[in-house]
Amino acid sequence: MDIFTILLVIHILAGSVCLLTGAIASIAKKKKGNHTMIGEVYYGGYVVIFITSLIMAIMNWSESAYLFYIAIFSYGLALIGYLARKLRWRNWLTVHIGGMLGSYIGIITATLVVNGSKIPFVNEIPSLLLWFIPTIIGTPIISLVSRYYSNHSKIKEFIQ
Repeated sequence: MDIFTILLVIHILAGSVCLLTGAIASIAKKKKGNHTMIGEVYYGGYVVIFITSLIMAIMNWSESAYLFYIAIFSYGLALIGYLARKLRWRNWLTVHIGGMLGSYIGIITATLVVNGSKIPFVNEIPSLLLWFIPTIIGTPIISLVSRYYSNHSKIKEFIQ
């Protein structure tokens, strides 16, 4: 097994962890405990995805240069969301929600773009649309969730 294949396997495993933990964290009660622990696993998985993406893109630059930039952007969202919570930035909750859900949109987009041709029903959607559908659906969700948590002072106090 060559190094690229090993990196790809690690990348796929980390991506699977992120898809699962991101979904669980999004529905878990927003307080210290499960949400926080699952979020740490999600972020750790995203770090692995980021590193493997960069290395694989560099190794296969002529075909995958665009993946290098997508990895930086998607991981940047995860990092901003993670740091906003850890460092309690001003307006940290909105930044945390936007960053973490934005990074989840990134991983869903990557999964659909790479695997869409193998998924029934999804393989009937034009491939260009697979780049945009997660963002079109996810952006209003980020807005709604941010507004919900920003407007509920009891919730804000509880999760702080």
